[in-house]
Amino acid sequence: MSDIVLNGKRRAMGKLMLALLAGSVAVGSGSYAFARTHAGMDPAKAQEYIGKRVERALKGTDATDEQKKKVTAIMQANFADLKPLRAKGAESFKAMKEAMQAPTLDKAKIEQIRADQMKVADESSKRMTKALTDAGDVLNQSQRQAFFKNWSSHRHANGHAHKHG
Repeated sequence: MSDIVLNGKRRAMGKLMLALLAGSVAVGSGSYAFARTHAGMDPAKAQEYIGKRVERALKGTDATDEQKKKVTAIMQANFADLKPLRAKGAESFKAMKEAMQAPTLDKAKIEQIRADQMKVADESSKRMTKALTDAGDVLNQSQRQAFFKNWSSHRHANGHAHKHG
């Protein structure tokens, strides 16, 4: 084969590897934004944080204490349910990193890891969507709109805005 064809194939392979690694990073770090934000936090503190976040998301609405308690319970259960998925995501990220840095690329293994990452991301997305729709069922239209607007845009303790979606 000519040098031009080989160089073109090498560039294409390099781009593919970069895309796979970027995808791995995105899935490994981005799809669990809600759950991973405080994944290392003490469980009691995480539950408290979620309660405060729900309170902030419903601030300025006419949500009753009972509604707030129900929404908080839904979101706290969601956080707990996502814990095993966070662990799977971390394992998958580590596996992809190791596979990409191995002396020999095992494309079948890399594809399997990628597929596993997508399954975890899909499971996480489904669980988060269920929690948000369950929370939405507890609220009336204006409360729900305010909750979703405020939930998807909040400030971390360091003052940096964090947007989901």
